[in-house]
Amino acid sequence: MERMGEELLTFFEEYRKQEKIFNQRKILQSNYEPTNIIHRQKQIEKIAKILAPLSKNEKPSNIFIYGKPGTGKTVCVKHIVKKLETIAEKHNIPLKFLYINCKLKKSSDTEYRLIANLARMLGKAIPSTGLPTDEIYHFFYQAVDIEPKQFIIIIDEIDQLINKIGDEILYNLVRINSELKKSQLSIIGISNNISFIDHLDPRIKSSLSEEEEVFPPYNAVQLRDILKERSEKAFFKNSLEEGFIEKCAAYAARDHGDARRAIELLRVAGELAERKNQTKILIENLDEAENKIEKDRVFELIKAQPKQYNSLFYSIICLSEKYNRSLYTGEIYEVYQKICLKTQLRPLTQRRISDILAEFDTLGFIQANIISKGRYGRTREIFFHHKHLIEKLKKTLEEDLFSDHEY
Repeated sequence: MERMGEELLTFFEEYRKQEKIFNQRKILQSNYEPTNIIHRQKQIEKIAKILAPLSKNEKPSNIFIYGKPGTGKTVCVKHIVKKLETIAEKHNIPLKFLYINCKLKKSSDTEYRLIANLARMLGKAIPSTGLPTDEIYHFFYQAVDIEPKQFIIIIDEIDQLINKIGDEILYNLVRINSELKKSQLSIIGISNNISFIDHLDPRIKSSLSEEEEVFPPYNAVQLRDILKERSEKAFFKNSLEEGFIEKCAAYAARDHGDARRAIELLRVAGELAERKNQTKILIENLDEAENKIEKDRVFELIKAQPKQYNSLFYSIICLSEKYNRSLYTGEIYEVYQKICLKTQLRPLTQRRISDILAEFDTLGFIQANIISKGRYGRTREIFFHHKHLIEKLKKTLEEDLFSDHEY
């Protein structure tokens, strides 16, 4: 043990001496908020115009922002919010933004937890469980209506929230305004699912009276500009092999136009080069980084999905292993029903499964293309990209789904 400790000390001392690649590693980390946002001026201007009434202490419209992951939705909203907070402070405008990320299970997997968390942000001491949901809403109303103020609730990955607990929560939040005497409340919903709003109850859609903005995926040229700007701050000069940025941008554009994944690819490639004591990040590091990220991301996402989703994903895996071709919604649904029978899950409807397949496409699990079959309607043609991971994915999913059952 003592020898191991000495070896670690030596390792860290040597690491300190090696030539550095990273200048500011934080520039490439997921929680970094850039001060300059490029290739999103049009979207920022439109959202700013919708929220502009806040600068006069007036209630704006509800906004729903759509786009695939990594298209700049959240970073643009946070950028606009910071500017509005500056204006509010300068002119003594009573304004409060509440941000909640629905991807985090502990913050939004039930209506109780979501409203309790919002109430806690406003200083209310709410227990984790035990109170009726109506009482939690009452505490939230009280906290919001203490004094005249504009409240904006930013619900990030709102599609995840609705999938978990249903759309009634949106109606309840919007209805709050009819009960408030001093304050007003608006919603900014951020969704990875572009068709999310189409599946809401018409009564809820009507009450929201929302405005919309769609964020398109970045193309290779836009990703190159984003990566170039980040890399100039993140790495020391001449740390990248010529052509590295262009290839990194091409990789990301080919997949989904996801800037977040492109930046992650850049960071991981740099870390792999650093661990090999290289003085420059090479294009070969990019291929290694892509393989590492793909594997880590797929397994991480699987762990975060409910059993119904993983039952569907397991069905896709089984069919992909059996057939070397594209798959169709109907045949996937048949296998999914059999998996539900074995795991004692109640099968979802085929329409709901079709929606989940669209989510899988958004998450990058699969590629799902809608094709027409004439008078027989439409179906999804499914392509599974991670065939080299099938064996490990099957094992992971079987441990999750069948741990209490025979298979």
